[in-house]
Amino acid sequence: MRILVTGGAGFIGSHLSEGLLQRGHEVWALDDLSTGRLENLRTFERHPRFRFLEGNVIDQSLVNGLVAQSERVFHLAAAVGVKYVLENPLRSLITNIRGSESVLQACAEHGRRVILFSSSEVYGKGVAVPFSEDDDRLMGPTHKLRWSYAAGKAVDECLAQAYWQQQQLPVTVVRCFNTCGPRQSSAYGMVIPNMIQRALRNDPILVFGDGQQSRCFSAVSDVVRGVMMLADSKGSVGEIYNIGTDEEVTVLELARRIQAMCRSASTIEFVAYEDVYGNSFEDMRRRVPNLAKIRRAVGYAPEVSLDQLLEVTIREMCEQMQVPVPVGVATA
Repeated sequence: MRILVTGGAGFIGSHLSEGLLQRGHEVWALDDLSTGRLENLRTFERHPRFRFLEGNVIDQSLVNGLVAQSERVFHLAAAVGVKYVLENPLRSLITNIRGSESVLQACAEHGRRVILFSSSEVYGKGVAVPFSEDDDRLMGPTHKLRWSYAAGKAVDECLAQAYWQQQQLPVTVVRCFNTCGPRQSSAYGMVIPNMIQRALRNDPILVFGDGQQSRCFSAVSDVVRGVMMLADSKGSVGEIYNIGTDEEVTVLELARRIQAMCRSASTIEFVAYEDVYGNSFEDMRRRVPNLAKIRRAVGYAPEVSLDQLLEVTIREMCEQMQVPVPVGVATA
């Protein structure tokens, strides 16, 4: 089928586009290149079933025309990364909320199946770990701009649920947990590419706070596979799913693993959040998904371990930086 991927030149969007092409679909990728990169499309940009379109999801006329010509839509276009959101809070909110409204409205008008990408950020400072889809949400104060991204994504989810309940729009929401892997840029505060880049340069690896905050870093290949499974499932319509991995690691331990795998002479340095983000930032101690719902729905389970994820990302970063792959990291 012909599939529209908004944010198709982004990190996850490019991997999803490539995966859909491999399954025989025709893919149209829409991206305004604000955070997406044409370089992400390099391995398949000349594919006969691929088409790139530069444009913004806020453009209702553009989106409506593309949705009308597509059979399925994956909506990923959004402002991404803590650093980008804190530096561009207004643009981030407008892009995330108006963009989702534009896509959902067009999909409802044309009766198109749509997968809307949300984020684990919507759980906020939740304390009931692991996080389940029906858990209550606990947000920080509105003057802490760090929470504006979570608020915007929550509005997106509410819009999706409203379209499903009132107009029977076949929509599924996926909440991603720290998706990582090749092609992820270090430009917007993403922790793994930042740490790997510094380790390969033997620069200090920066750990914010005390490093005891823990996360689950999901391989983009697992996320793409799970999302496509949900898209093909009629039973997932109208539902929200966590997606990713439940392998938990502290940020300090992550830094140590990267340091060791890169055979790096880097030191590990602790940095106060305020020194990096000012007073508009708050963090949470743990963020772990409960994957029981998606496992029941489509049989999804993560296949890539954290060490495997780090290896493939290190290899790609070495290629980008034109440095030798560290001894012990597989070359293929």
